[in-house]
Amino acid sequence: MSPSSRPSGPVRSAADEINEEIRRLWTGPGAHPTLPLSPAQRARYQHLLAELRRVEGEGVTTAA
Repeated sequence: MSPSSRPSGPVRSAADEINEEIRRLWTGPGAHPTLPLSPAQRARYQHLLAELRRVEGEGVTTAA
């Protein structure tokens, strides 16, 4: 998604929060960029990706 087509306002804020949580999974305590996520971390990651798609989709629907 290009910067000019990114949603703004509450949708962007929610997406930013979800992205930050995804980053913490990969860079937080006990995380290592070359090691795979644990099963629990992987499940959380998949949940966050689904939530991010939902939030970004709402922004597109709202804008349309």
